[in-house]
Amino acid sequence: MNVQTLERPRTAPANAAPFFSCRGLDAYYGDSYVVQNVSFALEKGQILALLGRNGAGKTSTLRAIARASTPELRSGEVVLDGVALHGKPNYVAARAGIQLVQEDRRIIPGLTVEENLQLSIISGERGWSFERIYQLFPRLAERRKQEGVTMSGGEQQMLAIARALARDVKLLLLDEPYEGLAPVVRHDIAKALMEVREAGITTIIVEQNAVAALNLSDRAVILDTGEVAFDGTAKEVLESEDLMYKYLAI
Repeated sequence: MNVQTLERPRTAPANAAPFFSCRGLDAYYGDSYVVQNVSFALEKGQILALLGRNGAGKTSTLRAIARASTPELRSGEVVLDGVALHGKPNYVAARAGIQLVQEDRRIIPGLTVEENLQLSIISGERGWSFERIYQLFPRLAERRKQEGVTMSGGEQQMLAIARALARDVKLLLLDEPYEGLAPVVRHDIAKALMEVREAGITTIIVEQNAVAALNLSDRAVILDTGEVAFDGTAKEVLESEDLMYKYLAI
């Protein structure tokens, strides 16, 4: 896909509050300062590529936004659809619509595909129907009675995203969704994420395959040692040899 060909969401009025914003995030693992004054905002339905070299603070930023137990968010604001979530535990953030799909996918052993989906909606508001999810990921429909952990890595990634969609998700956080996947599977997931975007779900993608993430995204934020080094459009990054080399080693 080419970023220039994607239809972009309408821009919100200049005086309107953004759909999602984080401001001045400072997060620590013990005494280690891993996220430093990180701020950015997104409108409803936008996709953001959160990029940077290994150790730049990308995953830590996602976890801080999701209000995970680590790293510890010591200062800063997280606001989604007018609801302030900083200072709230992760289950409150999840019920407000933030869903984090972690790199290890966390498929539950011993449960089928459909049982994994059913378990995800025991608490919280219901999101997409299973029928709609199976239309998005036909492979999951074919394997609905198969134990989730016995599927391929790509199918497990689809299931991890599907579990998030089964809840009432407003902000989807994806940590390395393409990790270890074949190109054809990456294409299937990218196509599904465009449908998710058309449904109005705002998405933040952390991905080492920077070009793939940028081609999917409206905007980009580049982190360098825990701080924002760039905040702009995905197109700007794709067209800048300096940014690609200096911060992404491409």
